[in-house]
Amino acid sequence: MQDPLNHALWLPARQAAFTVAPAPYTAPRGREVVVRTRAVALNLFDRHLQTIGSLACPWLNYPMVVGHDLAGDVVEVGEDVTRFQPGDRVLGLAGGVDKGRNRAAEGAFQHYVVLLEHMVTPLPAAMSYNEASVLPLGVSTAACALFQDGFLGLAPPRVQRQPRSETVIVWGGSTSVGANAIQLAVAAGYDVLTTCSPGNFEYVRTLGARQAFDYRSATVVADLVSALKHSRCAGAVAIGPGAALACLDVVVAAGGARTVAVVTPPATFDGIPVGRGRLRKLLPILVKNATGLLKLMWRARRRGVATPFVWGTALIHNEVGPLIFRQYLPEALARGAFKPSPPCQVAGHGLEAIPAAMAMHAAGVSAAKLVVTL
Repeated sequence: MQDPLNHALWLPARQAAFTVAPAPYTAPRGREVVVRTRAVALNLFDRHLQTIGSLACPWLNYPMVVGHDLAGDVVEVGEDVTRFQPGDRVLGLAGGVDKGRNRAAEGAFQHYVVLLEHMVTPLPAAMSYNEASVLPLGVSTAACALFQDGFLGLAPPRVQRQPRSETVIVWGGSTSVGANAIQLAVAAGYDVLTTCSPGNFEYVRTLGARQAFDYRSATVVADLVSALKHSRCAGAVAIGPGAALACLDVVVAAGGARTVAVVTPPATFDGIPVGRGRLRKLLPILVKNATGLLKLMWRARRRGVATPFVWGTALIHNEVGPLIFRQYLPEALARGAFKPSPPCQVAGHGLEAIPAAMAMHAAGVSAAKLVVTL
């Protein structure tokens, strides 16, 4: 049988413009599946790979297909795959830009994507591709922060959760990573306190957070410590510029676990052009990040706090990947115990719409995730 015709949104070289062009159809190997993509979601990291890919992922082979979040239909399975068959509706984490994978065939922004079987989850009949596509990288990054050894190392999530007398701090609860971190921590039996804008307080409570605080408040650290009361702090997940230092203050004042899983660098890489003026914009941000990281490292070491940085695809290579995508999510999604979050917002159709959707993303999106249908 002739291979299907494939097209992809290519990143031809470092700092190049995205281009839609034909791509080879790649058959799955032993524990891989091929998925016909129906919806992809956009992440901050996806668009930053165009401008700072040489810094964030210097190992990348170009031309590359980027993108992490997708939902679609299984069209072919490897010889060692028994969990899926052609026709199954699934969501999956595309690991193409991960250092251990580094393969264009595994980037999400194309019609036919190769995925690792243990990073794929079946969709309930009532869940749309658009809804499902928001999950993979957000839930993966949250899981890396919460459950990996060397990070918070929490007990695993369960559909029938077992309550624990410990509290997790999620700074940035209305973000993609934050929304998933709240749900995963609650599913693991932990109490959750979070921060976000006041307009998103009710949203994060629906995800399971016990209480939300305005991250811009001058008293937010003291408020979080007070809200812990007699509960032991199990650590913090820091999302957003400046979050790590604030979380460090919370875990020190609260006692208990002294670990802050850091998701975000001190300064954002937004606003860097791909062409003229790139260095003029990039150099001050690099200086801010270097200064911020040194300050965080010095303060963390002086106060005895671990501040590991989270790499959202690290779970591909350890037990946390199967824990989430094989063991927890299938039942949790089927029972409605885990909600795809944040809500999807369709930003266009077709591979050609992805760059424009990236521009929308850069302009700012709150408590939503942009999705492009394919």
